[in-house]
Amino acid sequence: MQTYLVGGAVRDQLLGYPVHEQDWVVVGASPDEMLALGFQQVGKDFPVFLHPQTRDEHALARTERKQGHGYTGFAVHCDKDVTLEEDLLRRDLTINAMALDEDGNLFDPYGGQHDLERRLLRHVSAAFVEDPLRVLRTARFAARYAHLGFSVAQETMTLMTEIVGQGELAHLPAERVWIEMDRALGERNPEVFVEVLRQCNALAKLLPELDALFGVPQPEAHHPEIDSGAHTLLALQQAVRLNGGNDVRFAVLLHDLGKGLTPEQELPRHIAHEHRGVKLVEAACRRLKAPNLYRELALKVCEYHLLSHRAMELRGKTLLKLLTVTDALRRPERFEAFLLSCEADARGRLGSEDKPYPQADYLRRAQQLAAQVNASDFADKGLHGKAIGEAISGERASRLESLRAGVQGLGS
Repeated sequence: MQTYLVGGAVRDQLLGYPVHEQDWVVVGASPDEMLALGFQQVGKDFPVFLHPQTRDEHALARTERKQGHGYTGFAVHCDKDVTLEEDLLRRDLTINAMALDEDGNLFDPYGGQHDLERRLLRHVSAAFVEDPLRVLRTARFAARYAHLGFSVAQETMTLMTEIVGQGELAHLPAERVWIEMDRALGERNPEVFVEVLRQCNALAKLLPELDALFGVPQPEAHHPEIDSGAHTLLALQQAVRLNGGNDVRFAVLLHDLGKGLTPEQELPRHIAHEHRGVKLVEAACRRLKAPNLYRELALKVCEYHLLSHRAMELRGKTLLKLLTVTDALRRPERFEAFLLSCEADARGRLGSEDKPYPQADYLRRAQQLAAQVNASDFADKGLHGKAIGEAISGERASRLESLRAGVQGLGS
């Protein structure tokens, strides 16, 4: 019985990255022997055990044989005779197919260390095509390590394109796709995840509404990058730069989907694209089974980001409507996420990356003014029920109108 540290912990240790989780593979042991040593079995499809002290996962060495569709369509073989090399052979990328023994000796039968040095994401074997989830995993690793100069090997990209062409992505559960996408959004360069998916034609299958934006022109005066898809990726970069959470990054990714529905005769302008996009955002969130928190923000940003950009022009009543629909008064933390998404959109244009976004502070001031008006102010005056609500709205709108007039006065 021999125990080896495997996978991401070895990869990140060699890269000098922080190691958060440790996975182990055990060679030459049976389930009964593991249980006798105090390990707790948790695996159903194949034997995985929790260490009695560290609670780290220890999996028995295994091989896999494709027998169905999707990433679960495998027959798993566990036996004391399965070697470390055989276990590593079933893994996706060479940089994930290395192991360290208990003395710190590296076992690297498939050239993972060399590929780390070459900054290359390369498949271990032709069996890579048997698991469609590897398309998303490879794209996610590309997003994680892009800043270090990593790229997907051409031969691996060819296999990813083959997986997509065979229709295997359709067999992935939406929940599993979402897990990979959410992880990718949290990486340092999530735009690379999108770019890699697009290169192998997977984006058109997973997010066709987003894929449709590439090649759609915008007015050069406002968007020097011209291409709508390029703008989306630039905005996504800005969301990362502004330290936006994954919900913000997802909202930015979907905020301009309506531009894909603009009639050709209206191009490069996109009149009412914010309204056209709402049904596309709904469809994408439904297909991906995005959490409600993500979905709600994405819909708000899609429909109202232009109002945010024009905030200082808005009449008091319209400004109050914007505050109301974005939950500025009831859920200020969600309003902050909305503002951050809109700022990322505004900065996601060539040459505008460092431009200030004064609309955000203006809207925060509007939020504070509106919040200062409450029911007790009018109950003391003898108003009741519906009359109080109308009085509150009227006073808030009046104060917001004064705010607008003051700003315009300063501008003149």
